Amino acid sequence: MKLNTRKISLFFLVLLLFSLAQNSNATHISEPILSEPKTEYILGEKIVLNGWVSYNDQPTADVLLNFKVIRPDGATATEQSYPSDSSGHFTFEFDTSDQIPGTYQVTITSHCLEIHRPICTYKNQTIPIKVIDSNPN
Repeated sequence: MKLNTRKISLFFLVLLLFSLAQNSNATHISEPILSEPKTEYILGEKIVLNGWVSYNDQPTADVLLNFKVIRPDGATATEQSYPSDSSGHFTFEFDTSDQIPGTYQVTITSHCLEIHRPICTYKNQTIPIKVIDSNPN
């Protein structure tokens, strides 16, 4: 009976250590934070999203961000990557002139600082943006 208790205890100890090792791989977490985004635009207007990268609850420079815009029909309208500026902020612009009306999904993904990318937890924010046609005729 004592042997079975030891085996079970050992099993749970190994399981616990394994789960802790898994979580230690991704120790750096940065997250894009949007600053009061406008969510409705008129067709032809430029979508402008401003924000900052939270890294240990501080704005952080040179964090790679990926910006992906999905059209209402499911196609990718654009995908761009560039780092946050020297103060940890970013601005993303998307021109709707040659687009279709409907709801677009804009996803901003933070890829951490370059030196931490192999151990990074990628966080993102997705925001629906409605593009309306001011001239439906």
